[in-house]
Amino acid sequence: MNILHNRGVIGAVAALLVIAIIALSSLFVVDQTEQVLITQFGQPIRMITKPGLHAKVPLVQTAISFDRRLLDYELPPEEVILGDQRRLIVDSFTRFRITDALRYYQAVGATEDGIRGRLNSVVSSSLRRVLGNEQLLNVLSSNRTRIMALIRDQVNSEMTNFGVSIEDVRIRRADLPEENTQAILQRMQSERDRVARQARAEGAEASARIRAEAERDRTVLLAEARATADKLRGEGEANAIKTYADAFQQDPHFFGIWRTLQAYRDGFSAGTARMVMSPNDDFLKLLRDAPKPTE
Repeated sequence: MNILHNRGVIGAVAALLVIAIIALSSLFVVDQTEQVLITQFGQPIRMITKPGLHAKVPLVQTAISFDRRLLDYELPPEEVILGDQRRLIVDSFTRFRITDALRYYQAVGATEDGIRGRLNSVVSSSLRRVLGNEQLLNVLSSNRTRIMALIRDQVNSEMTNFGVSIEDVRIRRADLPEENTQAILQRMQSERDRVARQARAEGAEASARIRAEAERDRTVLLAEARATADKLRGEGEANAIKTYADAFQQDPHFFGIWRTLQAYRDGFSAGTARMVMSPNDDFLKLLRDAPKPTE
């Protein structure tokens, strides 16, 4: 009897454990960051978006949770050809959100790997399509915002059928291929050399022009100075002649004696002058006869 009693107790405990396990498996919690799709034998039957404790049929129904938060996906770097036929290595990332879990599940299944593969294909195609119509300067300037908005809109339009909303597509880094980089650096150096040569030529031209203008101004100033000096000298000589003339008119006898004495001083002051003339020459008259004062 004890053995039968023990077996009954064990069976009851086992039954209670099975009931508890089944009861627990029928309950699940939906977090605020989740949305849950209930499937029955693989077929979706209802969608739960309200957080809290919910129930399902155990062993028959399955609860598949999907993240409601903003998700990131980094695309591997790829080479694209721009509208100006330049090659660019583009490293981009995409931010997306699952907005329709049922459509998402029907399109790619319950994991994120399926949607990442689709995103890789769609974003890569849109990048090549949009950047293929743009110049390099547009990609590297403020026009990049417009370009990325166009790519985002195109990707979002294609991913709507997958229950996904594309929030943003960004180019994190854009580099030129190594061979293109070297070629561009050489062109930049050649361009800098050309600009330097042009600047030096323009400087030499400006220097020659300034020197020519300075020489011309110097010539003009010297000519004007000489003209002014000649004018002043002429005026001075005219005033001197007038002064001499006025003095001569006041006392011609005295003026004649004074001029003769000046001629003696200028002619004999050095002590080495030699003159050949007759004793009766008028130039020696004051040496022969002393001047007499006038009345």
